[in-house]
Amino acid sequence: MVTETKTDFDQVVDQITQNYISDEVFVTKENRRLPGRSNIIVLIKRLRALMFPGYFEEKNFEYTDAKYFVGNTVNSIRRELRQQVETALLYTNEHESLSCIAKKADDIASFFIGRLADIQNMLLKDVQAGFDGDPAAKSRQEIISSYPGVFAIFVYRMAHELYIKNVPFIPRVMTEYAHSRTGIDINPGAEIGEYFFIDHGTGVVIGETTKIGNNVKLYQGVTLGALSTRKGQLLADVKRHPTIEDDVTIYSGATILGGETVVGAHSIIGGNTFITESVPAHTKVTLKAPEMTFQADPPKGPVNNGDWMI
Repeated sequence: MVTETKTDFDQVVDQITQNYISDEVFVTKENRRLPGRSNIIVLIKRLRALMFPGYFEEKNFEYTDAKYFVGNTVNSIRRELRQQVETALLYTNEHESLSCIAKKADDIASFFIGRLADIQNMLLKDVQAGFDGDPAAKSRQEIISSYPGVFAIFVYRMAHELYIKNVPFIPRVMTEYAHSRTGIDINPGAEIGEYFFIDHGTGVVIGETTKIGNNVKLYQGVTLGALSTRKGQLLADVKRHPTIEDDVTIYSGATILGGETVVGAHSIIGGNTFITESVPAHTKVTLKAPEMTFQADPPKGPVNNGDWMI
């Protein structure tokens, strides 16, 4: 049996320890730490229970207890969110005073709580869009309880409110959690209007600077992406992703790229299309099917029928 010597062991320990000290990517310095991913996931679950009571918690929801339930849940959400936001701000703003960070965290938590009723109304419209747009749906209740697109949109709408307040880390942790659960990748920076539906959903990608209007429907495998990211961080504040106007349907596998690309209102984008230029309103874009030829197997035996010479 071959075992490492104590010297080898010590060398590995020293090298990894030195990496901790020398690279700022590690979170061990100055007692700063990142927000807890598990805490953020618990927060998502509490928000989902608040938005759609009776669907995801074990106990039954009674309307007679609604006011108590809402008050208690909102209070716990506010408390946990404030703590996680403060942790995130402390990590990224090491030169600000603790009192200033605490005030910012409190203001952000209050803003977020103040948005919850409006977000719920948006989510109900998204659920309705799913029901209206999917003939396989049996009820809105089925969509809430089982459709991955609705879950991804729910998480995105929560994360977006924190994104626009410049909260670090937390919005992306939220949407990446939804991504891992559903296969749908919506950057929290995207701007998405009302009555939005993603059908099936697996493989959908919506980039950070995407703008989507009202009553837009996407199918699986749609990419709303950037033409190129080779310039990396130089593109951080540049619109890189397309604009999709109102009442657009984009079918499976379509790829639409570029910050200057606009898909006009009431357009239909066919499956597997690749678009890098703007599309006028009321346009149907389809991929021309390749011509197909069929050739029968040659008959067995020595024949000459004008088609086959054997």
